[in-house]
Amino acid sequence: MPEHAIVARDLKKFYGLKAAVDGVDLEVPRGSFFGFLGPNGAGKSTTLRMLTCYMPPTSGGATVNGFDIFYQSEQVRHHLGYLPENVPLYLEMKVEEYLDFRGRLRKMDRALRRQRI
Repeated sequence: MPEHAIVARDLKKFYGLKAAVDGVDLEVPRGSFFGFLGPNGAGKSTTLRMLTCYMPPTSGGATVNGFDIFYQSEQVRHHLGYLPENVPLYLEMKVEEYLDFRGRLRKMDRALRRQRI
């Protein structure tokens, strides 16, 4: 197992000539908690979207538990939980129903789903 759960090197995201994220280097030790702090527009959400494989970086790279965000996105997503501030939800579902739905999408065993919910 790698020493760091998350490693990012020179992570960049550009929209045309505008840099949203410009050269993030990050190491998050295994078993730790971390958060991003900064003003609006600093690139926090964009960085998280790249680390969780929802958006590809323009350049640079990262690994999550040793899995590459470019080439092993399914394994990366398996090792992360990510709930963005604005996410398309089924607003008619209660929280428990939505979690059950997401568990079924991942083919999670019903007993395990119930226990985790």
